[in-house]
Amino acid sequence: MLEKETQKQSVLADLPPAAAIVKLAVPATLALLAKAVYNLVDTAYIGMLDNDLAMAGVGVTVPLLLIMVSIENIFAAGASVLAGRQLGAKDQEGASRTVTTIVGVSVIIGAALCVGGILFLEPLMRAFGATDSSLPYAKDYAFWMFIAALANLPAQSMNCAARAESSVKISSIAVITGAALNIILDPIFMFEFGLNQGVAGASQATTVSQFVTFFILTWFYASGRSVIKVKRKAFRPSWQFIRDVAVIGVPTAVIQICLSVAASLTNIAAAGLPQTDEIIAAYGVVQRLVLIGCYVIMGFMQGYQPVASFAFGAGDEDRFHQSVRFALKGSLLLTVLVAAVYILLSRPLILLFNDNPVIVEYGRRLLISQVALYPAFGLCYMMTITYQTIGTSRYGLFLSLIRQGLFYIPFIQTLPALFGVTGIYFSQPAADVLTILVCLCSIRPMKAAASRNMANQCGEQACPER
Repeated sequence: MLEKETQKQSVLADLPPAAAIVKLAVPATLALLAKAVYNLVDTAYIGMLDNDLAMAGVGVTVPLLLIMVSIENIFAAGASVLAGRQLGAKDQEGASRTVTTIVGVSVIIGAALCVGGILFLEPLMRAFGATDSSLPYAKDYAFWMFIAALANLPAQSMNCAARAESSVKISSIAVITGAALNIILDPIFMFEFGLNQGVAGASQATTVSQFVTFFILTWFYASGRSVIKVKRKAFRPSWQFIRDVAVIGVPTAVIQICLSVAASLTNIAAAGLPQTDEIIAAYGVVQRLVLIGCYVIMGFMQGYQPVASFAFGAGDEDRFHQSVRFALKGSLLLTVLVAAVYILLSRPLILLFNDNPVIVEYGRRLLISQVALYPAFGLCYMMTITYQTIGTSRYGLFLSLIRQGLFYIPFIQTLPALFGVTGIYFSQPAADVLTILVCLCSIRPMKAAASRNMANQCGEQACPER
């Protein structure tokens, strides 16, 4: 067991940064893409119901999905960065306390979300843009999403902790198993030859699958196979600890919250235009496709973050800057590739989920507009993660707000009123231009802050020798 723990940490400490990032990023990306299958499979099967209102209703739940992912990420990102720093500083006991406490708090927050979401289900769906006609379908689907919060929050925290110690195999197995099970269960729960639950059945199947993922990760930590130990006596919550975790995790979560707000405002903007339900249905499909692109970048960043956090915690400045350079180039390359695929295949991708010519045309144009300047997302996300890692979370928080928040919101609130659906098409590219400019101006200060903060850290405590 000790030899296995040493091998896991050697990935973070000794493997060349580029190789370590790729080694961790590939399984993390595959796991996230498997998670994306949940939404895509649900959308594809719901498209088989030949009910555009059902598709619109499920599209309304996209902001809810993003909000729940953002709350997961507050704790998950906090666990990953803080535990990674502690492992880099050879404080394994501290890493175990961090992860145990975060998992326990995640269970409590998941229960609160479940109860609160169910109690306020209808007003939430209306706030996200549901019309009278699509509301029943939105409620049917969202109800089980709130039940799933009981498993999703602690599972995501355990998942990120596994990546922080480079236990990516179990992370991948847990998520891929859940995704494969969802593919099998969806038709059984939805259609007449099975339980015939329709839209609600799609969400029920996803919930069951996500609980399976939770149980696999719980088994991994309960069995003692992990470097970081989750144990009852290590559960030590305090307001100071939660604050420290939130300071790290909030910037990543804010990116998801801003995506959710942007999706809600886009649905609301569409509500004032002709063919509202068709536009919302198309946008719901597009958002799920764009999430795949997001997961590709997030998976790469989940490979980068443990390597950078470990190097920062160990005071290894050269290794840290090598990691940053590779992550910067990699995020830009991946976003260009994602954008190229989506632009070239925009029509056939929409046709996978709906064959209504009106929805297909809206969806094609919306998809192209969402990814036309997609490198803005990769650049902004990478820099947000880096500022988190080096302890400059306040500026990381600012960067997390700009793309879908400070820049997108004014455009989506004004351009559709002036130019109709064309205003929706141009809102995202306009926000992305401004995002790229801000991020380019922030690269040099980021490098300087990293060197300064690492020097301060080594002045406060002896950095472990390599």
